[in-house]
Amino acid sequence: MILQDQQILLFALKRSKPALALYFSRLSVETSGPMHKDFPDIIKQTTGATQIELIDVIQELWSGYGAIMRYRLTGTDRTTVVVKHVMLPQEADHPRGWNTNLSRQRKIRSYQVETAWYRFFANRCDDRCPVPHGLAVEQRGDETLMVLEDLDAIGYPLRRDEVAEKEIVACLKWLAHFHATFMGVAPDGLWSQGTYWHLDTRPDELAVLDDRPLKSAAPVIDLKLKQARFQTFVHGDAKLANFCFSEDGYKTAAVDFQYVGGGCGMKDVAYFIGSCLSESDCERLEGWLLQTYFDELKLALAKRKPHRCS
Repeated sequence: MILQDQQILLFALKRSKPALALYFSRLSVETSGPMHKDFPDIIKQTTGATQIELIDVIQELWSGYGAIMRYRLTGTDRTTVVVKHVMLPQEADHPRGWNTNLSRQRKIRSYQVETAWYRFFANRCDDRCPVPHGLAVEQRGDETLMVLEDLDAIGYPLRRDEVAEKEIVACLKWLAHFHATFMGVAPDGLWSQGTYWHLDTRPDELAVLDDRPLKSAAPVIDLKLKQARFQTFVHGDAKLANFCFSEDGYKTAAVDFQYVGGGCGMKDVAYFIGSCLSESDCERLEGWLLQTYFDELKLALAKRKPHRCS
């Protein structure tokens, strides 16, 4: 049974998360859930479970494209899995009003990239840059199902709105090992240029930017990043919200790979730092932050790609 009490859940969602309420109101009588009729069986077959039960709606996807949910499993050693269900709407409402055809096509492409990531690349990440293992990736028409390892269940249950030194170090070390792992690898099936924000795909936002010096410098900065000698995979959305922490805060894992692709690793580093520190702290701690990252990158490359350390 996927939903024990569909009406109670829908009532609660209407009060707290209207977009999720709309998503769950599109339930099918045949499947007892808001997804393709094959998907519940795929979850069970993939995990070996005899029963599955929705226990948590973790997050609604951007612009009403679906939801990320946690399921309890019965009849198997694995206790829970995380399911990302993407259901493309005919039209989407961007929360900041940037609902252009370009933004919609980029969003659709982002889910295609994420499925490619879990199919072909995620298993290359070891315990120095852990990510959820992709247990199953299936598509049915405009719907995509990703059955993922639950990071909460394997030692990364905490999320942070604010960080101390140990969490910053953990994230910078994760980025260093991630970048070392994919240094020089072709991003086949992923974004040729990773990251949520880069100039080629953000003409609407650039057009309304009122910071004239930054607007003039943007093409120069963009070219420098494109021409950087050492290209790797960038996570692409390496903000604090996409890191999950161990109980003691010394280890971290990352989620959300819709914008993973090729690029200069400093894009991730700068975006992460900006997501958790004030401008004044970024400036004050710049030397320490960069030293921490590059020291770990050197160690990671020596282990993974010694020919690149010279």
